[in-house]
Amino acid sequence: MTTVLSIGTTHPWNIAGVGLDQRIGAELGARVLTVICAVSAQDAQGVHALHAVPPEVVRAQLAAIPWEAVAAVRIGALGSAEAVYAVAEVVRGAGVPLVVDPVLAATRGGSFADASAIDAIGAALLALAEAIVTPNLAEAEILLGGQRIERESLDAAAIALQARGVRAVLLKGGHLAGEPVDVLATAQGAQRFTGERIAGEMRGTGCTLAMALACALARGDELTPAVAFARAFVREKIAHAVQFGGLHAAY
Repeated sequence: MTTVLSIGTTHPWNIAGVGLDQRIGAELGARVLTVICAVSAQDAQGVHALHAVPPEVVRAQLAAIPWEAVAAVRIGALGSAEAVYAVAEVVRGAGVPLVVDPVLAATRGGSFADASAIDAIGAALLALAEAIVTPNLAEAEILLGGQRIERESLDAAAIALQARGVRAVLLKGGHLAGEPVDVLATAQGAQRFTGERIAGEMRGTGCTLAMALACALARGDELTPAVAFARAFVREKIAHAVQFGGLHAAY
């Protein structure tokens, strides 16, 4: 059994964040360790409150992790600039794949990152050489300083983010009209992944993809097959999403 460390924020319903990571890990045969950086109050209307865990408590949690057992790390919403820097300091040079989902806001509204946290993500997480960063369009536009991204500029945007110093960027283009397309950018260039749009929607797609990718990398998959696996996993979940509390969820 592989071990994946999930670093991020709680969701009371466990349809996103570290709670969802636990469920995905169990389904994919991974033991999931957790470090909580923020506690959220969320429902179908969005985020109502967010409590950032003090950075010294974040560091203490990270120090309690048996790092020799960790095969991959999944980083989600961190809640504060202080947490971003604390996490980046510890995971830098960990020698395992780091899947960074730069969660800035909830789908239904509410922020996970203020201006200082966004700056910290750009300065610290986008400089991690082991990181595979998985932004959606809105997150990528913010991290690129407000640059508008269209279908024809997806490749260039992903390449620009990857050039900040990370191993790869998987830019998710599902919010564009038409056939969904994601772009994987590495130092070797850009590769597009396409597929027919699946009817319906699901809360927690970004978390689902990032954790499935981390699990695939933890078991030893190469990057491109791991991305293909994670995309197929998410598409299957969207196709079979269930109604819960006014949202569509994977579980």
